[in-house]
Amino acid sequence: MAYRIVIPARIASTRLPGKPLVDICGKPMILRVVEVARRTQADGVWVATDDERVADVVHRAGFQVVMTRADHPTGTDRIAEVAASLGWHDTEIVMNLQGDEPLLDPALIDAVASALVGDPTAAIATAAHPLHSAEDFFSPNVVKVVCDKLGRALYFSRAPIPWDRDQFAVARQELPTGLSARRHIGLYAYRVAFLRCYGTLELSPHEQSESLEQLRALWHGYPIRVVDVAHAPAPGVDTAEDLLRVRRLFDAARDSA
Repeated sequence: MAYRIVIPARIASTRLPGKPLVDICGKPMILRVVEVARRTQADGVWVATDDERVADVVHRAGFQVVMTRADHPTGTDRIAEVAASLGWHDTEIVMNLQGDEPLLDPALIDAVASALVGDPTAAIATAAHPLHSAEDFFSPNVVKVVCDKLGRALYFSRAPIPWDRDQFAVARQELPTGLSARRHIGLYAYRVAFLRCYGTLELSPHEQSESLEQLRALWHGYPIRVVDVAHAPAPGVDTAEDLLRVRRLFDAARDSA
């Protein structure tokens, strides 16, 4: 399976300043994420950053890094710049691995890339897992996805979808039996052809109201293949509390080795 991984790494984070360089058991987080990527079947791994400090850390560790512009509005735009600067072909597949996912299962990354390889008509692939909690289903912080019978995304939303009209009219404390509620996992594989035109696409009204950039692709007719997995992946690092939790997990794994 041929694909590449690009890890966008921005130093500016409002909730956790300097996030790519925070220490996790003796290594900066960005290197922990690169280690995850190198355990996949990808042909190559690149870090994309606009910060010389991040680039220096990656270089000194012996990994590949590409300096990008500082004004990219999304990680997708940053990856598009990398694909263009390295001259990748339109048919090649690029995985967007966020730089704050040091616990992500490499098998999940391979599964998403494989789904795009196996669906030549799709422009993007991503993943989802079943939702069992009514609290999560009704939370606007949990992004839901509804798919067609071929596993293509019909819509992503912060709203509770799909809606069981009859059962929710009676009670909303539990999810109805058989409701195919799925939580979106923010992991994406792209064809380079899509990345080349992404920045030229007009923003969609749904993207702006939901604050979900993948809705721009659906709005313009680009199919998104969704891989079903059984369980939620390990959470990423967004806050100082997340960082402490991840450090404890790495410490426990090291102690048990």
